[in-house]
Amino acid sequence: MGSTNATKKAHERMRQDEDIQSEARELAGANQPRTLEPVAEHIHVPLNWKPNQGGHRPNQGTLRLLQQVGGHDAILNFTERFYEKAFADPHLDQFIREHQDPHGERFANWICEKFGDGSPWTEERATRPRCPFQSHGHTLESAHDRSSAHFTAWHSPKREPGSFGEHFKLDDCRVWMRLHFWAMREAGVYEASPGFAEYYIKFIGHFVSVYERTATCFARESARWSADPANIEAYERAGRRMKDVIGVPLRLALRDLDQSEEGEDNWPYGH
Repeated sequence: MGSTNATKKAHERMRQDEDIQSEARELAGANQPRTLEPVAEHIHVPLNWKPNQGGHRPNQGTLRLLQQVGGHDAILNFTERFYEKAFADPHLDQFIREHQDPHGERFANWICEKFGDGSPWTEERATRPRCPFQSHGHTLESAHDRSSAHFTAWHSPKREPGSFGEHFKLDDCRVWMRLHFWAMREAGVYEASPGFAEYYIKFIGHFVSVYERTATCFARESARWSADPANIEAYERAGRRMKDVIGVPLRLALRDLDQSEEGEDNWPYGH
């Protein structure tokens, strides 16, 4: 497999991640009710993550934002749109082994659970079957949680032999975030709840860091990208390939950030 040591380190980083460990504990206690930490009523909700609190936690503020945007149905509309775009993008599609899996529904369940609307994701994965599959001469197990889902993506049969097994890089994360926030914009999330959109960009900035630490500072740039129709037109003309992102190293990619975002080490924490 390509970059074996780097892949092992990336997989171990996911295994040690507070959020992923918390998700494993929630699966073990799937039938236990959760209480949400109350917060004052206001539109702006700070990212509810602190070191050593067991990862990101929902509270009354995140639940209110989810309800304001339209709940599970609105999130499902958004995630289904995202996977339509991901399937059509040659760079992202290489990571997706099977289009028929309920990717959008699983993602919507995960988001809703993280924002405090019950435990639909934990309940679904508790009964999800595990099926082995073959990829580049290796026998692997299908995804059953977030860590295994990304490990499976790294080892997708669609990947070229030279990159098989490599963990997500900065360009992979930037393409993913741009399409993700484009789908969110297209689904009307920004208009339905600017507060949800603001929080969700911080939320993704936090969660993407376990896959590639340098990707966090690009979350806001990725969200802005789809606000300009010219960017989307150029992307589609290029065969749905982001030539301004793929293969671009960090030192050059940083030029795409607003000056105020460069070196802002504490974002999205405390915001």
